[in-house]
Amino acid sequence: MATGFGSLDGKVALITGGSRGIGAAISRELAEAGARVAVNYRAGQEAAETLAGEIGGLAAQADVSSADEVQGLVERVESEFGDLDILVNNAGVTRDTLIARMSDEDWETVIDTNLRGTFNTSRAVARKMLRRRSGAIVNLSSVVGVHGNPGQANYAASKAGIIGLTKALARELGSRGVRVNAIAPGYISTELTDVLPEEARGLILQNTPLGRLGEPDDVAGAVRFLCSDEAAFITGEVLLVDGGLGM
Repeated sequence: MATGFGSLDGKVALITGGSRGIGAAISRELAEAGARVAVNYRAGQEAAETLAGEIGGLAAQADVSSADEVQGLVERVESEFGDLDILVNNAGVTRDTLIARMSDEDWETVIDTNLRGTFNTSRAVARKMLRRRSGAIVNLSSVVGVHGNPGQANYAASKAGIIGLTKALARELGSRGVRVNAIAPGYISTELTDVLPEEARGLILQNTPLGRLGEPDDVAGAVRFLCSDEAAFITGEVLLVDGGLGM
């Protein structure tokens, strides 16, 4: 049981893409705060089940780009844990290349997972949250969705779309007590940033006032806050967790 600031004791949370990197940090953070956590994954069953075992949660497979699979995911979580109080839309992919070389598949895969996936899961939980007049949805966008980035037209479009979706849902659901916010991480130390060339990494650090890459826990703590009652009067916001990179 977790009490005090940022407590999520008694809450039920679903984290999409929750088994690795930022998603795993969020899963652990919310469980530490007292929530019962469902760790969604598309692939990588072993990692998801190991994490779920560590935090006393549930590993639940589904491809969020499929509305049918998402509906089954939500039904499974609610049958195990009860009605969802928290949804964290973290599942995402990249297919980086310059637009002149970008294939239809590169575009569609990123949009379908990142943006359509966020829509699918939000729609699947919204009705019950509206009926219960409570709930918190946190969508993972990116500093790239705010400022753009060469070679990431598909990713930037998907993450900018998530910001628009967040603001629309905040207006749509707010009168029934459901809050919707977004977090836009900067460059976080994960498998995705581990492959950055030294020159690119140096440029990022040079332009980041805090002078370091973020850690997954930096994002997880912000998610926990936005899910908690301490953020009860915050909705429709985009919180940049980027070390000042986006100033």
